[in-house]
Amino acid sequence: MAIRSSSSLLRLKSPLSLLLPRGDAFLYLFALLSIFSLLLHHLTPAAAQPHFEGFDADEDDDFALGEPKSEEFIRSSPPPITLSTSTPESHHGPPDTDPSQIQSPPSDQNPKPASFDYWDEDEFEGIPPTEPITETTAAAAAAASESDPVPSSEDSVNDLNSDAKVPWKITSFTVEIACVSFLIVFAINYFTGKKENENLALAWASKFATKDSIFDKNFSLLGVGETDDSPLLLQEGKSVFKFYASGRRYCSGLLATMELKSRHDLISRLYNMVVPCKDEITFEVYMNDDSMDQVVFAMARKKMAKTMQKELRDLQRFAGLVNPPNGRKWVADELQVVSESKEVATDLITDAVLDQVFGDKAFEKFGKGFISMHLSDQQPGSSKKMLIFKFALPDKNNMADMTRLVALVPYYIDLIGRYKLSSHARSKTEAARAKVAQELYKELQYARQDALQKKKAEQRKKLEEAEAKLSAEALRKKEAKDRSRQMKKAMPKMKMTKAH
Repeated sequence: MAIRSSSSLLRLKSPLSLLLPRGDAFLYLFALLSIFSLLLHHLTPAAAQPHFEGFDADEDDDFALGEPKSEEFIRSSPPPITLSTSTPESHHGPPDTDPSQIQSPPSDQNPKPASFDYWDEDEFEGIPPTEPITETTAAAAAAASESDPVPSSEDSVNDLNSDAKVPWKITSFTVEIACVSFLIVFAINYFTGKKENENLALAWASKFATKDSIFDKNFSLLGVGETDDSPLLLQEGKSVFKFYASGRRYCSGLLATMELKSRHDLISRLYNMVVPCKDEITFEVYMNDDSMDQVVFAMARKKMAKTMQKELRDLQRFAGLVNPPNGRKWVADELQVVSESKEVATDLITDAVLDQVFGDKAFEKFGKGFISMHLSDQQPGSSKKMLIFKFALPDKNNMADMTRLVALVPYYIDLIGRYKLSSHARSKTEAARAKVAQELYKELQYARQDALQKKKAEQRKKLEEAEAKLSAEALRKKEAKDRSRQMKKAMPKMKMTKAH
């Protein structure tokens, strides 16, 4: 029999092995069975019954076996349970009970006494002492339940709708209102500021560049084109305008650049309120090479003149501050002259200029817009010989205030074109220029030597890097070639002659 049973097990083993899961499938099946058993355990009525502390396992077994209980124990009821706060004596809360499972005591008018002669208060932790339920407490509980009904789902939906219909306030959109207001103000300022700059530039052009004006009388061609219909001004930005004139003796042309305030930019406008600046116009006159002698001259307000003498290269090399000469009228006390020699300064500051603009009385009235003037034959750039005038622009309604300042431009073109240095002043200027030219030549030589040394150092570094990459045999061959080359150089040179 043992042999037969074993053979039958062997025969049944093969079909069962096909049905049983293997590997991960077995683990998944085991997990599903565990979850299913846990769900059944929680859904059974026995598991749903509350468990109170104090019952021993023996008592549970007695209840399960169904031992007969006295009728008095069955009919007796425990003391009523009421909600109360936890006391420091116990750390457990009251047991969770279902209100549906709590049955009201029987309405016997003469109930029999309970079978428990002794009630142990420590047996149930967290249960407050019994208090008789009176009619007043029951009426108060009923009134509270009527006054505070449980809100239904419809009431909650109505509350949500009422919250959605709450009227909005302006203060809740403060940031958005501020941003939109800033953008609106920025856009308005952009167009208004742009228009203001255009009106200012057109006001200057209509005063000094139209028919029978100063530039029309002194130049044959005005504007950027060659025809009469060509525009007078060329706008290169929202605050930059240019005017060109040509066709005059002693010079090849004139370029006026108006650099106005950035009125179209709101931030720049606010900045200019704190740090004020002026609308400026700069006249650049390109003199002919044979029409300007060796002249380096500048004049500005005292603080600006010192700055120009330190920063501008031609003034730094050739010119210096000129003190007022004795026994002669001179410029206003607010101005400072920077010149290559005192002779040049006295020749260029004529009595007519002092009476019109640069004198004490005239400067107070007509020189408010004067910033600086710079006349030099050593200007940096392609055009060496240039006259530069810089003035401040008044309002568009007061363009006539700078008439005398604008008249200085053609006046100094003619004055510089006709001016010739004396032999003594020319010798000094030529010596100074020769010295500067020699210094420049030395600087160029030093720069070339530095460039050659850097180039040699780079080549040497490349050769060293290439030698480091070579093998030992290649290094040996290279050293042999260098040694043979040095030996050939060290050998005396011999000249071969034919014997007769």
